[in-house]
Amino acid sequence: MKVIEFLNQRSEPLISFEVIPPTRGSSVQAVYNVIDQLIVFKPPFIDVTSLAADAEYLEQSDGSFLRQVKRKRPGTIGLSAAIKYRYNIETVFHLLCRGFTREETEDALIELNYLGIENILAIRGDETRYKKSINEGKSVNESTVQLVEQISRLNQGKYLHALLNAEPTSFCIGVGGYPEKHFEAPSLDADIRHLKRKVESGAEYIVTQMFFNNQDFFRFTEKAREAGITVPIIPGLKVLTRKKHLHTLPSTFAISLPDDLVTQIQEAKNDDEVRETGIRYAQQQALELMEANVPCLHFYVMNDPTSVSQVVRYLRKL
Repeated sequence: MKVIEFLNQRSEPLISFEVIPPTRGSSVQAVYNVIDQLIVFKPPFIDVTSLAADAEYLEQSDGSFLRQVKRKRPGTIGLSAAIKYRYNIETVFHLLCRGFTREETEDALIELNYLGIENILAIRGDETRYKKSINEGKSVNESTVQLVEQISRLNQGKYLHALLNAEPTSFCIGVGGYPEKHFEAPSLDADIRHLKRKVESGAEYIVTQMFFNNQDFFRFTEKAREAGITVPIIPGLKVLTRKKHLHTLPSTFAISLPDDLVTQIQEAKNDDEVRETGIRYAQQQALELMEANVPCLHFYVMNDPTSVSQVVRYLRKL
């Protein structure tokens, strides 16, 4: 079943989760342990993130450095299928522009189609220290708009090279949105104009970057509607549970944190108090969004299902 179908058929705000694949060499059981704690809430779908290859430098015994290029968290396609059939739940595969050719993208989409995965979140991907060389005869999607266009064409049976009697795919396409604007965008209005192009290219819903001030989300949604964007907009939420999040979240995701939350976290006496403060803040933030009748709450779980579970139990009054 497609994400857009879940959203259109809902009678109340849904709750979904996003998990990350294990690091190279780690067991998939770690991911299953996370989902085992979340499946009790009956999420309609779970997102599985993806990372492109990156470069790292390993110091050798002689003092020199060896440059290695590899994907830190491979296996997203296999993990998406494993979750879908292990838990009988829809998965949303994150498909990246960066680090992949259009030919590789088409192959991945064919594989996903064979596996029965119907939902794709099309995103550009993070900047990496590795720039992939493109062989002659290959091409790349330079933007998410182009990636969405490629998926949309495949949904019409239009492959990169003309094929007779080609079967169309039937992917539901989601894209990302930024309530505080993407850090590279010159303005929020310019960012929303770019978002509209993604929707016009075939995106059926939007899920936002994490934010901690609901007014940012409400303003973003209002501006999107004024620009003519009518697809569902899902707020993305993260539970702040560590003091270091005050620095890592803004620097990593180019977001801001409300002063009242920052003050409460800074004044917390220990790690338990920090976690309790973050959970309590997320509970109130999520409740306000539910009362505003958002279509779904999307939680960025990472590897911390316990704090997210406490928030959802509060919302569901479990």
